[in-house]
Amino acid sequence: MSGPVSPVTVEIIRNALIAVADEMNATLIRSAYTPIIYEMKDCSVALLDAEHRVLGQSAGLPIFLGNLEACTIAIEEQYGRDVWAPGDVWIMNDPYVTGTHLHDMTVMEPIFDQSVLIGFAASRAHWLDVGSKDPGGTIDSTDVFQEGLRLTPIKVVEAGTQSPTLTQMIGKNSRFYHGAMGDLGAQIACCHTGARRMPEIYRRFGTDAVLDARDEIFAQAERLERDFITSIPDGTYRAEGSIDSDGISDREVFIRVEVAIDGDEMSIDLSDSDDACRGPVNCGATQAVAAARVAYKLLVDPNRPANGGSFRPLSVSVRDGSVVGANEPFPVEWYFTPLGLLIDLVVKALSEAVPERAAAASYGDSMVIYLSGTHPDTKQPWLHVEPTVGGWGAWDGSDGEDGLINNVNGSLKDMPIEVLETKYPVRLRHYGYRTDSCGHGQFRGGVGVEREFEILADSSMSAWFERSRTPAWGLAGGWTAEPPDVVLNPGRPDERHFLKCANVRLSAGDIIRTKTGGGGGFGDPADRDGGAVRADVADGVITPEIARDVYGLADPPPDGSGNS
Repeated sequence: MSGPVSPVTVEIIRNALIAVADEMNATLIRSAYTPIIYEMKDCSVALLDAEHRVLGQSAGLPIFLGNLEACTIAIEEQYGRDVWAPGDVWIMNDPYVTGTHLHDMTVMEPIFDQSVLIGFAASRAHWLDVGSKDPGGTIDSTDVFQEGLRLTPIKVVEAGTQSPTLTQMIGKNSRFYHGAMGDLGAQIACCHTGARRMPEIYRRFGTDAVLDARDEIFAQAERLERDFITSIPDGTYRAEGSIDSDGISDREVFIRVEVAIDGDEMSIDLSDSDDACRGPVNCGATQAVAAARVAYKLLVDPNRPANGGSFRPLSVSVRDGSVVGANEPFPVEWYFTPLGLLIDLVVKALSEAVPERAAAASYGDSMVIYLSGTHPDTKQPWLHVEPTVGGWGAWDGSDGEDGLINNVNGSLKDMPIEVLETKYPVRLRHYGYRTDSCGHGQFRGGVGVEREFEILADSSMSAWFERSRTPAWGLAGGWTAEPPDVVLNPGRPDERHFLKCANVRLSAGDIIRTKTGGGGGFGDPADRDGGAVRADVADGVITPEIARDVYGLADPPPDGSGNS
């Protein structure tokens, strides 16, 4: 093709590259063996160019935004550019490189067209168990060696042949061997899909056209981002908040952000955050950068998919040895807990500068429950791991979303109740919105949820619920939302309350009630429309008492039914 590539061709190539990423993601999900991938979609994929820049990224976990390329870059830095060869597939989960915890396995394959390296296919998926001291993961680990198998970048497939010794070693380090082997195969198949499809695009349009279109796609993203940043008043903006604890002690762990705007450039400095902790709330620096990118994307360019031109106006500073810049051997199992707070804090810091884009805080963390034991029918070990949805923050013009997964997890789905009750000795007795959990305001925050599990066989529970010390704050006069809670056997003499707990023994007939927090409110509650208040009472979002005492509604429906 001669001359500059046409805008039409640019858009066709843009969507072709995104379609490849979507097909890769579909291959992974449909091939996976464990429900945390094939039902809950705890995975992400990316198609990269030869310089490790994103060409296409499917819907997945935002916390991996612009992060998969860090893994291919790390391999190249360690082994040199010549290490890439056709038919090779690499695997790694080293948290100090990837930034995540050991459960997140990253699998990558270089892509060649007629012996020329043209890019990479990469996938990351959460494996159910990687051999940690406790099934499925740890609540109270104090070093990374308690958290499971740790893999430096290594070839699991070489020249098209999968290594049986490495494959067996990986599988035998999981309590769920067949699930691990199936999920590994699904990730390899995902990468193979990208390795087949990308050269087809090159052959269809020609190398020059694809590269020219890529450069234009990147340039468009950069121009749009710089244009918006220029509209933000120059200055330095700060915010801080804390997570409840590191899981070992009760000490609050503070995250502090400083956002500087200078013309069309933004910098986010995390250097003043607390030092790395004894408990497992630390993360590698690359994941802190990814979280900062999520916050940036929320504010700057939320409607366009990320690509290699995104984030060029952004720089992120992370202090080595901090809780968001941890090194070996600090534990990392709950790496995302400070990152959810970090995202909210960046938005809070810029809320006065861009009030039309800023939302109040969300419920903030993944709110994970673990249930495990030996199945009474199959006599096989079982493990259920599931994050829980909550309320998002309101903004100037809209209430917050009710019952939505937190901002680090993106397109993660609930485990279907039918799957839960079929596979495991658990019955879900109740699942619904948590009344009065929202932050009140002219626009109310979203509400959290309540779930009630009945345990049908002796088992154990671990839980990680967060943000009770810094629950979702409001903006512009909006109220703070309710924090979370986990209750064992509510209303019984042995009732107990938890936020974080490890390996609590359960007996058949025990009840677990989980409650997630709501989102912060926006604006003065006195300014809320009376019809909206009545609708909230009718829907069971708030009680008549809150409608009367907080919102000033003189005659609220008496019972939440909507009837006067």
